[in-house]
Amino acid sequence: MLSRFLEANRVELIERCLAKVALRAAPASATSDLAYGIPVFLAQLIERLRADDEPDPLLAHDPSGIAASARRHGDEMMHGGFTVDQVVHDYGDLCQAITELATETGTRISSGDFRLLNLCLDDAIAGAITEFQAQRDRQVRARERRDEADRIGSLAHELRDLLGTSTLAFRALKSGVIGATGATAGVLERSLSAMTDMIARTVAEVRLEAGVSAHFESIRLDRFIAEAHLTARLFPNARECVLEVLPVEPALFARVDPQLLHSAVANLLGNAFKFSRQHGHVTLRAHGTDERVLIEVRDECGGLPDGSAGALFASFEQHGADRSGLGLGLSIARRAVEAMSGSIRVADLPGTGCVFTIDLPRERTGPAMRKDASAGRPTGPAANDQGRGGPDTVEAHRNPGVVSSFGPQSPRKGKAP
Repeated sequence: MLSRFLEANRVELIERCLAKVALRAAPASATSDLAYGIPVFLAQLIERLRADDEPDPLLAHDPSGIAASARRHGDEMMHGGFTVDQVVHDYGDLCQAITELATETGTRISSGDFRLLNLCLDDAIAGAITEFQAQRDRQVRARERRDEADRIGSLAHELRDLLGTSTLAFRALKSGVIGATGATAGVLERSLSAMTDMIARTVAEVRLEAGVSAHFESIRLDRFIAEAHLTARLFPNARECVLEVLPVEPALFARVDPQLLHSAVANLLGNAFKFSRQHGHVTLRAHGTDERVLIEVRDECGGLPDGSAGALFASFEQHGADRSGLGLGLSIARRAVEAMSGSIRVADLPGTGCVFTIDLPRERTGPAMRKDASAGRPTGPAANDQGRGGPDTVEAHRNPGVVSSFGPQSPRKGKAP
C-alpha cells in the first residue's frame, strides 16, 4: 500500500525534494521553509491514505487538515519572499519524488491510492495558493496605505510651510512698512507660485490615477516654452541657478494635453533646480525632427549614481542629498507624458549632470500652419496663440532665447550644445 511505502521512505522523499529545490533559484531560507511544509504534508498524506484503507466511513478523506497546513505553508512562503510558482513546485516536487522512487524500487501504486494522492495534492496546492495570494494582497494594500499616508503627510507639510511663509510675508506687506516691490514681495510671490505648482502636480496625479482621458489641443511649442520659462522664474530653487531657454522654431506644433505637459516640464525644471550645484546652469530646449517633438531639460547635478537611471521615474524615489518633496515628480512626469503617447528618458553626463528628454509625436499641420488654398493665410490659431500670460509672455515670445540669471553669478554666454 502507498501509505506503507511513504512511511518507509519518508526521509528519502524529503531529501529528494530538497535536492530539487536546490536546483531552482530561491531565497536562502528555502530549506527551512520546505522542511516545515513538506514533512507536515507527507505525515498528513500518510494518515489520509491509512484512513482510506479503513472500512469506517468516519475516517474517510477530510481535506480540512491538509488545507489548513497548506495555508500556513503558503503564508510562510509569501513572507519568506518566494513566488507563487515556488509554492506550487514544492508540492509538485513531492509528487515527482514519490513517482520516481516507486519506479526505482518497483513499487506498484494502485489507481485508488494515486487518485487519493492527487486529491490531497490538489487540496494542498489550492490552500497554499489561496493563502499566499491573500497575504500578498494584504501586504500590497498595507504598503499602499502607508505610501498614501506618507504622500498626504508630505504634501500637507510642504503646503503648511509655504502657507506660513506666505502669511508672514503678507503681514509684513500689509503693515505698510515694507514696499510691495521689494524682497518680501518676492518671497510671497515665490511661495504662492510653489503652492500653485504643487497643487497643479497633485491635480495631474489625480487625473492620471483616475484614468481621466487626456484633453488634446494643438499648441505652439515656442509659446509653451516661453510660458514655462516665466513660470520657472518663480521656482524657489531657481534663485540659485542660471536658466537658459534656447530659441524654438515658430512652426513647431504638438497635439498634447497642456495641463499634463506643463506638469511634466515643471517637474523636470523643478528637479533640475533642486539638484544642480549652486550657481549652476539649467537649460530648457525644444526642437523637432520630421516626426517627433523633443523637449530637453539639462542640469548640472554632477551626474547620476551607477545604476540609478532606471529607478529615477519610480514613485517615492529620491536620489539626492536634498530630501524635500514627495519623491513623485519624475514619476508624475513619466505618466503624464505616456498619457500623451510620448516617452521620457534620461541621459547621464558623468561628472556634469544629466539631460531629461520628453519625446512626443509632432503635429505636422498645426492650425496656424493650415493655409487657405486661395488666400494663403493661416485659418486658425493654436490653443496657446494668445490670451495667456499678459505682456511679459508676449515679450518672452519675441525673445525666446533669453538667459535668466536668478543667482549672483552672471549669465553664461553662448548656447548649450
